[in-house]
Amino acid sequence: AEEVSPEKVREVYERAVAQVPPGNEKRHWRRYIFLWLNYAIFEELETKDISRARQIYKTAIELVPHKQFTFAKIWLLFAKFEIRQLDLMAARKILGAAIGMCPKEALFKGYIQMELELREFDRARTLYEKYLEHDPTNCAAWIKFAELETTLDDIPRARAIFELGVSQPALDMPELLWKAYIDFEFGEGERENTRALYERLLEKTGNYKVWIAYALFEVARIGEDDEEEEDAGDVDAGDPEKARTVFERGYKSIKSQSVGLDKESDEYRATLEHRLLLLEAWKAFEEKHGTDADVAKVQLMMPKKVQTSWVYAFPDDVREANPSAYKFLQMAHAWRSQTGGAGENAAATSSRMDEDEDEDEDDEEDEDEGDDERDINSRSANRHESEEKDEESDEE
Repeated sequence: AEEVSPEKVREVYERAVAQVPPGNEKRHWRRYIFLWLNYAIFEELETKDISRARQIYKTAIELVPHKQFTFAKIWLLFAKFEIRQLDLMAARKILGAAIGMCPKEALFKGYIQMELELREFDRARTLYEKYLEHDPTNCAAWIKFAELETTLDDIPRARAIFELGVSQPALDMPELLWKAYIDFEFGEGERENTRALYERLLEKTGNYKVWIAYALFEVARIGEDDEEEEDAGDVDAGDPEKARTVFERGYKSIKSQSVGLDKESDEYRATLEHRLLLLEAWKAFEEKHGTDADVAKVQLMMPKKVQTSWVYAFPDDVREANPSAYKFLQMAHAWRSQTGGAGENAAATSSRMDEDEDEDEDDEEDEDEGDDERDINSRSANRHESEEKDEESDEE
């Protein structure tokens, strides 16, 4: 195939980029910006004209109405172009101007990633600070900032960043930030700090998932778990009794959330579902860490589904609604558990006695019927003999 001269390719690019999109709608500019990017890459890689490629990037950036919208890609590619030319200061100026002119999450992330790849951790810290000043609600940024300090083994600084993050009045995804903070303290082997975080979180939300995670945390092992170098004094195996207490508190808390709600509302049904899910987690915990009596206790708390209304009837709700009937039911269960199989054996014996009496009555009835038949036959025979005697006397 015939090779196309660079001049002809450049001419086509110039004609294409001359068609500036009308209006300031970003969707009309996307393909247009890619024309500029491809044009710059062509000049850098094919013609090796570095100065022309640099000018193309600058012209494209000047054309974009950054007050209405911007394209993080063009800023980042321009900065990487300068890094390839070994001009790090120019790359930083480009990204600094981008953040100052149109701060955008993708620009902060790209700039921070560039500094991390260059092992410029102090600059990365400064950028995270500016990032969070711009958007303090961004939980992902708080987490990444704390992870950076953890990687640098600056634990107090990481803890301070987490603390500052969770204290913000508004967060986009607070559950992620709290979870990351809890995982951080747990990973550092700080059980008391982790417990305190769970308690603080429960003051903000009574979600059943938090209660379950809190209870399971109480039985989780903290410390080194290497069989070859394990030191029993450094390992905290957890406390099942504390976990059981958390489950009990969680169940009461979730139950209290349904007070005053309309029993036909979705919110009320949701609280019932959450109580059931917590009980199931509690039962699984007791099966692993508790006794048979502990499992039985939780099993008695399990609800029954009411098919007519598609809700769950919990035993403690029944007790509170009708205490006398529930007390009678408890006494019946207690009697059954005390007697064991004796009640069933007595019932079986009584049933067999009734069957024997029925058989005796049937035998007596059969004997009475036999006697009646013999009496009838005897009377019939006597009557017949009497009739024959009367006939003989008549003949004489």
